[in-house]
Amino acid sequence: MKQLGTMNDKPTYSPFARPLYVMLKPAGPACNLACEYCYYLEKKKLQQGAQEHCGTRVQDNSQGHQGSSPISNNLLETFTRQYIEAQTQAEVLFTWHGGEPLLQPISFYKEALKLQRRYARGRHIDNCLQTNGTLLTDEWCRFFKEHNFLIGISIDGPKEFHDHYRHTRNGQPSFDRVMRGIRLLQKHGVEWNAMAVVNSLNVEHPREFYHFFRDLGCQFLQFTPIVERTVTRPDGLTLAPGMSEEGTLTDFSVTPEQWGRFLCEVYDEWVQKDVGTIYVQMFDATLANWVGVMPGLCSLSNTCGHAAVMEANGDVYACDHFVFPEYRLGNILHEPITAMMYGEKQQAFARIKQSSLPRQCKECRFLFACHGECPKNRFLRDRYGEPFLNYLCAGYHQFFTHVASDMDFMASELRHQRPPANIMVQRTNVCSCRTGRSECQY
Repeated sequence: MKQLGTMNDKPTYSPFARPLYVMLKPAGPACNLACEYCYYLEKKKLQQGAQEHCGTRVQDNSQGHQGSSPISNNLLETFTRQYIEAQTQAEVLFTWHGGEPLLQPISFYKEALKLQRRYARGRHIDNCLQTNGTLLTDEWCRFFKEHNFLIGISIDGPKEFHDHYRHTRNGQPSFDRVMRGIRLLQKHGVEWNAMAVVNSLNVEHPREFYHFFRDLGCQFLQFTPIVERTVTRPDGLTLAPGMSEEGTLTDFSVTPEQWGRFLCEVYDEWVQKDVGTIYVQMFDATLANWVGVMPGLCSLSNTCGHAAVMEANGDVYACDHFVFPEYRLGNILHEPITAMMYGEKQQAFARIKQSSLPRQCKECRFLFACHGECPKNRFLRDRYGEPFLNYLCAGYHQFFTHVASDMDFMASELRHQRPPANIMVQRTNVCSCRTGRSECQY
């Protein structure tokens, strides 16, 4: 955030000094797949009133047939207008998520683009859409290319890893259909990146995982660890919200040790020859923190609360991972986006990340690199018995220790306006030095 001034020798900040994001779920939690680890499918229980409110319904069967829109034209226009007006910068990013957003027909997105043009008023607008890829067609890809959409594809690595958890609602594998979608994107020249969930299966095969994406021609790779706990809640939801200590860890969740080892081994593959050609979000965000700039990954940022989510009925929640009744901010048909996003409830949520750090985090030499990671995963007690230690803490500590010297080098290169990719030459020189050669200066 931009520092505005000081008060009592403490910096003060304005929430208006950074972009505001509200990710839209145009089909709500509806999806044509039934991935075993999906944290969003059960959110249908919170949306039971949405169909009555909108008077429409989506037919999200496993064949991907689309029904009428669950989001009214009035709601879409209200969101578009308010979202653009709420921005403090000239660039505006619309993010379409799910569920599966391609359950909406192309006509829906054409209308959305028309509304964006109507309310842009000179601002530059971009669109990105996250999909499981199984419903992509030539028509969709031509549309995305024409309108410069960035497409995120959910895929968990090679076939045996992907199909283990990601299947249709009748239990059929989805990998081949996802790969067909990727090939269509490549055929039409649509910009895309991969979003992989790291689970209890693929976490044990980091090198095979990374090689798959590199061989696929993926230049932008995001991956996130699955950490979910089951509980019994009065609202019928079965997953535990962050910052609560109760619950039983699911079988598909990773352990901290697995996560740390996975990060280290993927990094070792990447740093050999792919720095500057393949962009791995986790490593880019780590380097950003090493340099002292805002990372492009909210879980590693020092604050959160600027990225909310809106469901198809207009309900706005504090974060995509906090879609629980206690984190509902309101409804856009009754309260403006700015009132919800800059209101005290959301600002209190934003402060949680720093204010809840336990003593162990505050003493850690890598606090600057992870900032306690996502509050969603803070449900352990630290070595002093204080609450809210991140479950993945040990894994991140292992990773940061492993890459510290490389990050120091790359950060120095950036400060001297040299490419971080020089790390590949530096590591080669160090390796040569260890064999008795003299060309290494270190």
